[in-house]
Amino acid sequence: MKLSLSWIKDYVNIPEDADLKKLAYDLTMSTVEVEDVEELARRFDNMLVGVIEKIEPHPNADKLRVCKVDIGGGEIKDIVCGGINLKEGMRVAVSCPGAVVRWHGEGEPVVIKNSKLRGVESYGMICASDEIGLGELFPAEQEAEILDLSAFDVPAGTSLADALDMNDILLEIDNKSMTNRPDLWGHYGIAREIAALYDLPLKEIKPFETDVQSDFRVEIEAPDRCTRYIGVEMSGVSVKPSPYKMQNRIWKAGMRPINALVDITNYVMLAVGNPTHAFDADNITDHIVVRHASEGEKLLLLNDNELTLCDDDLVITDSEGPVALAGVMGGAKDSILPKTERVILEVANFEAAGIRRTALRYDTRTEASSRYEKAIDPERCDQALALSMHYFKELYPELKVTGFCDNYVKKLKRAQIDVSLTWLEKRLGKHLTDNEIRGKLEKLGFEVQIDGDNMHVTAPTWRSTGDISIKDDVMEEVARMYGYDNFDATAFTTSFTGAINQKDKSLVRNIKEYLAIRCGMQEVYTYPWMNDVFVNAVLQNTDGILRLSTPPAPELGYIRSSLLPNLCEAVAKNERYYTDFSIFEEAQVFFDKNYTSVYDETESLPEQRRHIGAAFASSVKDINALFREAKGVLEYMPRYTHMEAYEFRKEEKPVWADNVVWLNIYLGDEKIGDMGLVAKKVSMECGIKNLSVMLFELDATKLKPLKSRTNKFTHLAEYPETDYDISMLFDADASWHDIYDAVMGKKKASALLKDASFVDEYRGKQIPSGKKSVTIRLTIGSDEKTLTSQEIENAANQVMKKLGKKMNAELRTQ
Repeated sequence: MKLSLSWIKDYVNIPEDADLKKLAYDLTMSTVEVEDVEELARRFDNMLVGVIEKIEPHPNADKLRVCKVDIGGGEIKDIVCGGINLKEGMRVAVSCPGAVVRWHGEGEPVVIKNSKLRGVESYGMICASDEIGLGELFPAEQEAEILDLSAFDVPAGTSLADALDMNDILLEIDNKSMTNRPDLWGHYGIAREIAALYDLPLKEIKPFETDVQSDFRVEIEAPDRCTRYIGVEMSGVSVKPSPYKMQNRIWKAGMRPINALVDITNYVMLAVGNPTHAFDADNITDHIVVRHASEGEKLLLLNDNELTLCDDDLVITDSEGPVALAGVMGGAKDSILPKTERVILEVANFEAAGIRRTALRYDTRTEASSRYEKAIDPERCDQALALSMHYFKELYPELKVTGFCDNYVKKLKRAQIDVSLTWLEKRLGKHLTDNEIRGKLEKLGFEVQIDGDNMHVTAPTWRSTGDISIKDDVMEEVARMYGYDNFDATAFTTSFTGAINQKDKSLVRNIKEYLAIRCGMQEVYTYPWMNDVFVNAVLQNTDGILRLSTPPAPELGYIRSSLLPNLCEAVAKNERYYTDFSIFEEAQVFFDKNYTSVYDETESLPEQRRHIGAAFASSVKDINALFREAKGVLEYMPRYTHMEAYEFRKEEKPVWADNVVWLNIYLGDEKIGDMGLVAKKVSMECGIKNLSVMLFELDATKLKPLKSRTNKFTHLAEYPETDYDISMLFDADASWHDIYDAVMGKKKASALLKDASFVDEYRGKQIPSGKKSVTIRLTIGSDEKTLTSQEIENAANQVMKKLGKKMNAELRTQ
């Protein structure tokens, strides 16, 4: 949120010589985070108002003119310009050498220099509004139109900042720092805080009073969603520009001025934080009704979006139907029109949660909805009404109030809290007198009664909508007003016991380090919701999956119950950039508490589990290599992360997997995950066109870290060991597990055999049908001597002989 310091000074008299850095620091330390303090005039350094004395044609360009411009001090400069609205006597914005502009309002900023344009010397530049950042304050009607400042009666040479009232300080406030402070969403709320911080008087906004009698009325049929609605019917208005000061302040706050009727409503919202809205009274039939929308009811908004409403939406209607989406945006048909002469002003208070649901449902976040969803107090309507009527009467002297209705159906109860002074002192760590405490709170609008050790605090209305509710909130108010920097650091005594070894937490970190460092995989972080496309493609069933009541987008309604849909989405997004990559994610997954296949029936809340998932994608490797890579990562994980080993079985094919290339992962008799090749149909539905993808997912909550290390010391071989590779033909369905067991089982093929490891597998033209070639690396050695080549050959022959006998294997000869 942007705030104008000159606007704040309308309500609190901040000294002219105040230290702005200290002001920003004090606000940050006590109230809200001030992200930036900008001297607005610096944007217009080396810019001034010039007066065109004479316009001459350019000798070498038909569309350019040479303007003789008075820049003050008796200096007349030649400036080449292509503006289509140039005329003699016109006041223009001149960017002198050294000024920073954007050519035609686009691209990177450039520094103006003296230059030649088509052979003619040109001093600086006559600017269009968007070239100096004023396109929204002074919108151009046509392209190549120069900013006309003739309405500003200032002499030539006046700095542009002085002429346009840009000598102001803008405070950039972090919205997140005041989410729980709806009273601060306007200049008056910040002024109130500054007044309390520096003990300055705050200007009161006098209430509006009227005794008009009419049959104008407002009906509230949804008092749970609308606590107060003030309607004021007025005549004698018209659509015209608002005063420059009002336009200027609206622009400084980051909004766009439109016309006087709309600008008043926006100005008041920016001033006190309570949104207002004006309807064209001639298009409101009968009276105003605030109600829930009917299911399927239609409403065309000001932004030309037509909505199909649901019964959770709150609408403003007349006798013919909806005219506005309450608290969010007005309707196109009944808002301010070019010929509006009568208006109905809306100053209302709406329930916060309902406004937020509606704004999210239709992806229509507005300045109004952003404020309403923070829970504005209904008493603020009085301030908004008073300011609105003040500006209406000032801008329209002939204005007449023809109807007034203040329907306040649910009075706000001010929060009341009892606080023990002993408790307060203990929590603050400092003794404050009763008068000090009372003084800090009363400056903020609290009412304080102290009786012995008990302090009874009544919060002001603007802090009673959820912000102040417990005694800790009162303590915070006292502490921040006293100043956090004023509390002395107090040493405390504690004792440290033995470190808690959380093996399950360490295991998860070890797994992530193993995957990222040893396996060279990239870790990804995805949102907790899933895209419907990938849910339908990968999971193919939504049983047990939680659905968000207000999803971030219509197609992002399901919250993740598996990591695989989001991993597949990540693969699809990266396919255009990479042909060979592997990614993993460790994150929470969620399940519906009523889904009995996942939940214990005694559980009352949805279960949250930690899962580990990974995707191996390649257009280069063959399926066998990709499978071995994924399976190898899983097989070595227990060893390198120090957890109990799991095993692979083929029990139940995952729905997303290929019919052949898949495995289940079991820890004992319990299934803890799956791995497999993504089926071609699933890949195509996910938009993965050219990559083969292997996936695995493990339930990390089921993994068991080893309680203690089981590593054993083993001497390095005293005599040399030899690696001896053999390639043999096996039946096509022979598994490595069976081959290894035959070689290294209870009775090893040779006493000299130390180990056997898999090298590769081959099927091709040279291999008979129904067979495959497997290369095995034998580690052969002796604990007593260095073996001769003949002894090594004999040991290898014993292995081949045993494989031939047990597995019908034979030595590959070609």
